[in-house]
Amino acid sequence: MAARATRKLRDSAGPTREMMLSTALEIIDQDGVGGLTMRRLGDELGCDPMSLYRHAASKSVLLDYVAESVLLELTVDVTDPDWAGQLRGLARQFRGVALAHPKVVPLLVTRPLSVPMALWPLGALRPLEAVLELLVRAGFSEVDALRVYRLVYGSMQGHVLNELQVLVANHEETDPLLRLGLQGLSLRDFPRLRHLAPVLAAYDGAEELENRMDIMLTGLQIELHPTLGDRGENRT
Repeated sequence: MAARATRKLRDSAGPTREMMLSTALEIIDQDGVGGLTMRRLGDELGCDPMSLYRHAASKSVLLDYVAESVLLELTVDVTDPDWAGQLRGLARQFRGVALAHPKVVPLLVTRPLSVPMALWPLGALRPLEAVLELLVRAGFSEVDALRVYRLVYGSMQGHVLNELQVLVANHEETDPLLRLGLQGLSLRDFPRLRHLAPVLAAYDGAEELENRMDIMLTGLQIELHPTLGDRGENRT
């Protein structure tokens, strides 16, 4: 990675913002947020770390920019009348981003809590604005649209955290307990967990997300159109 970034830098006057963010993301993907320092980033780019501060005033700001760059992969078509389909698509996109960059998930889930919303990068606010516009156009009030956004985003975040926790200890094992590394658990102390080992080992994150969205979107459809009753909402 370092050689590739350095070659890019030598062909230019200095590291661009895009080069800085893509290299920072590579470092985080490899070693997590703790592995990223301005000095290491400078080494990877082949430049004086101090030159990076013209793009990001601090590491904290840099982390915000990395989160922003990842969130820019999320798209919402606010003109689509199928608002439920757009929310489902957004959830799928968020899961895709999380699985592609699992070590970036803490930036997406917990970092926004550390700074006031007014200090978020604009790119991090755009998904919120887009979802609000989508829902208001669909007939939700602004207040209800914000409530729905919080419900959907909270569910998406909770899902990816759950999915990333389902780590297989031994991929070659067929026995669920051995596959998950739970064989050391006492049957007396953890009977439920041991009995659920086959279910845990067979966890399907994509299907779990679809089921979660089915439940939420069906309820929201009925809230927006009470006459729908038990008709529900089909997956798109």
